[in-house]
Amino acid sequence: MPKLAVFPKAFMSALCKDGTMQVSDWIDLAGQLQVDGLEWYAGFLEMADEGNWSKFRKQVENHGQVIPMLCCSPDFTHPDAAFREREIQKQKHWIRMTSVLGGSYCRVLSGQKRPELTLSQGVDLAASCIHACLPYAQELGITLILENHYKDDFWEFPEFAQKMEVFCQLVEQINHPNFGVNYDPSNAFLAGEDPLELLYRVSERVVTMHASDRYLIEGTIEDLRNEENGAVGYAKRLRHGEIGKGLNDYEGIFKELRRVGFDGWISVEDGVDGMEQLERSVSFLRKKIKEYWPSFT
Repeated sequence: MPKLAVFPKAFMSALCKDGTMQVSDWIDLAGQLQVDGLEWYAGFLEMADEGNWSKFRKQVENHGQVIPMLCCSPDFTHPDAAFREREIQKQKHWIRMTSVLGGSYCRVLSGQKRPELTLSQGVDLAASCIHACLPYAQELGITLILENHYKDDFWEFPEFAQKMEVFCQLVEQINHPNFGVNYDPSNAFLAGEDPLELLYRVSERVVTMHASDRYLIEGTIEDLRNEENGAVGYAKRLRHGEIGKGLNDYEGIFKELRRVGFDGWISVEDGVDGMEQLERSVSFLRKKIKEYWPSFT
């Protein structure tokens, strides 16, 4: 049966850049929500002190919640082997971080879509690096989750595996019990593609999900595909918003996830307009999950 988590989308600058919010403050805010867990981010400023890892885990558990998954951004498509090895070591650090936090899922990405990379080169580099991390993940009981991502905030280029064909090819290269897909329907729009089409292709591999929603500020979906298809920079026609009132078809998404027996974590990556919006998004998702998985409480 799915479980629901939240991510501090509205507070990322405060938690990761200027330090105007403490992680404990976010834990207390999220503790008031009707969710089972908090998706964590490796880049919280206070996570640089390893002594905080166990402390934060205990604080979350004191609210009756857990930290199921860690969000991080390895870059595995760099042409330099020494750079890629450093990224592998960083990923292993994050895998250990996930374990100490009590989590089960740690994100991986492909890396940046560097202009000189061919399709086969990029897929081979990313798959090789992910394979290099899997024995350590298995040793600690962690599942690596590959997200159909758009672009890390600190990257020069978008995600190498942003497009569906590339993402699916990379997923097919990795067959391991400690590997799965983190499905983000909204990111498919940023690739100019249909979120449900992607889900139908990878649903058997999906173990976690990011839930958010997007709104068209102007124009149509066809305009978006014509103008923003794979463009660098966030799509100008799209904005974040309350879940259930945007472009994503949650009826179709949950119908397919139920069909394949999905029972993983769904993390709310929205609430950019504050806690009241996040509460409404959580309420919408709880209602939908209960509709498709009636034993959900």
